[in-house]
Amino acid sequence: MTSTVAAQPNSDKPGLGTSIARRLRGGDEVAWLITLLFAMSVLAVTALLVWELWEGSALSREKFGFGFITSSLWNPVTDEFGAYPFIYGTVLTSVLALVISVPIGVGAAVYLSELASGKWSDALTFLVELLAAVPSVIFGLLAIFTLIPLMREYIGPALKSAFGFLPFFTGPVYGIGYLTASLVLSIMIFPYIISVSREALLAVPREQREAALALGATKWESTWQIVVPYARLGIMGSIFLAFARALGETMAVTMVIGNDPSVHASLFAPGYTIAAVIANEFKEATGDIYPAALVELGLVLFFLTLILNGLARLLIVLTTEKGSAKA
Repeated sequence: MTSTVAAQPNSDKPGLGTSIARRLRGGDEVAWLITLLFAMSVLAVTALLVWELWEGSALSREKFGFGFITSSLWNPVTDEFGAYPFIYGTVLTSVLALVISVPIGVGAAVYLSELASGKWSDALTFLVELLAAVPSVIFGLLAIFTLIPLMREYIGPALKSAFGFLPFFTGPVYGIGYLTASLVLSIMIFPYIISVSREALLAVPREQREAALALGATKWESTWQIVVPYARLGIMGSIFLAFARALGETMAVTMVIGNDPSVHASLFAPGYTIAAVIANEFKEATGDIYPAALVELGLVLFFLTLILNGLARLLIVLTTEKGSAKA
């Protein structure tokens, strides 16, 4: 004899309304919604920034087209504008500043995190962070009274005497120019490299160091062969953060680069950057094309920063994949 039992509904299972109310009371949905709004606000600000730059540069884009990027002519009297000298100056000074500051910054970070005593490391780290908080105009003033005379009387002539056969170290030495601006930038950005790289090195697990030392490695071998490779992504991140800061720096560079809208091979020659020309000329810009050209320079700087940071991110990804493949 077969008996059938009717399926009874599960009275313990909460309904849809009860489930949503419970999740809302728990805060998950509210927290998700609030943080989503915060994240979307970043995209909204970025989109608004690009839109304003795009609309503000409409007249310049319509008149010059892509030739605005490749032209070297900058003549407000005849309304002829080109961005190439400013792109050249921006990239040159930023890259040269990285070449100078990266070895110093990474070396100092390794010392502070691995080799210095605790109190000494904390004191020096405090000074480094204090240096990062100094306004850029202060660096510019100090450079005018110290670095420019040194460059004109000692550093420039010495470099010209030793490397004058290269086109980068030819011509008269005025004290102002690409090299002086790069030195100021390197001083301004190496605190960022030190701070972020030090934190990345301190985040390496202690077991990594102890294992290397247990196998007979010296302190330096453990640091250079184990700790630094383990923290390489954080170190590269600090370098690209400093690079982004160098690309957009304005006042200090404006005060020492010479503000010449021309392209020169010599590092002693005066030049110009995108941020500097916008800061110097926007207030005096008259007519319709002149302000639009300066706004388009801002748009070029935005996309230049975006492209360079994208390439940097791609380099980090490729380096990570290469390291994982070797592992």
